[in-house]
Amino acid sequence: MSILRIAYEALISNKLRSGLTLLGIIFGVTSVMTIMSALEGMTGAIEEELNSLGPSTFMVGTLMIATSHEEFMDKIKRKPIEMDDYEAIVAQCATCDKVSPRTYSSSELKYGSARMRDVGIMGGTHNFIDIVDFSVAQGRFHSSEDDFYRRRVAFIGDDVREEFFSGVDPLGKDIKIDGIKYTVIGVAKAQGSAFGESQDKWVIIPLSTFYGQYGPRQRGLNLVVKANSVENLEYTMDEVRMVLRTRRNVPYDQPDDFDMLTAESALDIFNQLTAIFRMSLIGISSISLVVGGIVVMNIMMVSVTERRREIGIRRSLGARRSHILLQFLYEALLLTMTGGVIGIILGFIIAKSLVAMIDMQISPSTLAICAGLFISTGTGLIFGIYPAMKASRLDPVKALSYE
Repeated sequence: MSILRIAYEALISNKLRSGLTLLGIIFGVTSVMTIMSALEGMTGAIEEELNSLGPSTFMVGTLMIATSHEEFMDKIKRKPIEMDDYEAIVAQCATCDKVSPRTYSSSELKYGSARMRDVGIMGGTHNFIDIVDFSVAQGRFHSSEDDFYRRRVAFIGDDVREEFFSGVDPLGKDIKIDGIKYTVIGVAKAQGSAFGESQDKWVIIPLSTFYGQYGPRQRGLNLVVKANSVENLEYTMDEVRMVLRTRRNVPYDQPDDFDMLTAESALDIFNQLTAIFRMSLIGISSISLVVGGIVVMNIMMVSVTERRREIGIRRSLGARRSHILLQFLYEALLLTMTGGVIGIILGFIIAKSLVAMIDMQISPSTLAICAGLFISTGTGLIFGIYPAMKASRLDPVKALSYE
């Protein structure tokens, strides 16, 4: 404890120099902490979004995900999935519990004189709400009769309710989607934001009504398929694959010309895509830690030179080389660990500030905190050992004669 106290007093006696030495460590740990928290928050948000599908559900589409520009360009040329494909799957897939097609557009909404631009318009069948994790806050989702009779009814997201009907019951009110009147029959429970983007700025209308307004059936569909059990998920995917490959005349030796994604496979792809990005960002942040470590080593070398006489006196009073080595090593560790703690606190504050500023889910995690402490401690050990060894190897007589 006495060695630790001596190290502490030595750092306190040079507050300005100690403070300046900390900066590199603080910046490095802060950036590592912030990046790790952001990436973990992003992964958590993706997991939450994908898990809303459920363990027995998967999606089918011609362009679900692309990992390169070339792949994207190839996939957009694929033949779209059509209603006939959907109907064939419903008729031939024995283990499919529910199949829901959907398609999208982006439009302007109007209620009275109020307007709302760039609202997502989804055309879906009545069973869509039974497959995905969607909660009704008010009213109802559209029914099979609404689908059959192409009724102009709208199930709205919470942003639309807040924009047009704040403090007013929206049920039964008429809104206009691209100039066509729709009656509001239900409101979804607010889903919040992901990556700074609202998840509530949309309207769902019956798929048949969507086709009636936006044109014939040349629009491509995405399918959400629910297997009749989690155990049958793989078998159900094979059934759907065979139906689509047969209808789309895909030769046996050619890959699928459509994508099939489960929540688990989508998360695996996401993790693969972000792995390199994650390592690159942490690597860049580590540069500041290396710079900070070099600064610590230089400052410690200067300190050893300035305190030769002190070292000589301590050695003449009986201090061993190991005592001197530990004293200077403790000083380096105190410096870097203090910088690490400050960096963790700043990283925590920045992460929380980002949550408030961009409404992004960022969670300062235990892993990020441990990484910050580990990195700062490792930097102190690596860059503090050489000055400490040099101090411990000083000749006591020469050190005492140093002016």
